[in-house]
Amino acid sequence: MSVQSASPWSIRPGPDEHNAFYQGYLNAAPDGDLIAFLVDQMHRVQRTLGQVPPGKEDYRYEDGKWSVRQVVGHMVDTEWIFGGRLLWISRGDPTPLPGMDQTVFVRGGHFDDRGLDSMLAEFSGLRTAVMTLMDSLRPEALERVGTASGWPISARAMGWILAGHCEHHLNVLKERYGIEVA
Repeated sequence: MSVQSASPWSIRPGPDEHNAFYQGYLNAAPDGDLIAFLVDQMHRVQRTLGQVPPGKEDYRYEDGKWSVRQVVGHMVDTEWIFGGRLLWISRGDPTPLPGMDQTVFVRGGHFDDRGLDSMLAEFSGLRTAVMTLMDSLRPEALERVGTASGWPISARAMGWILAGHCEHHLNVLKERYGIEVA
């Protein structure tokens, strides 16, 4: 009988593995196996966005704020970027990675021209790919540190931040946009 060791993704990153700016995202992800949480989170995103009435997709809770579609588009863009950073850093490439100006990305994404179903399909495909990558990594790959947005960050922290960022925006959709999160 073999003893199964805990998932390397159940170890939370320490404060020396990321910029303090990301702590709120890290706090939004619960303790435990991060990959299991990502699977559950993907299903919650699918159920939540699948029930948004078409007339609510363009809703903004205040002038100058993003529409529901733009929030979802931002979630998709960030899944692309954080997943790419995770790959880059876990592979050990020391090339510094640029920051992301979310305002520029949302403006350039033209998300108000897309349906939530299209963005949900993109998110789900990305999330599946990210989880496959994460599951394939050896524990030592999670320890690797790269530079993103001018700050050192570990591959482990990047995975946790990806999860927390999505959770943060699910909470925003619930609290600010009145969307029931499944």
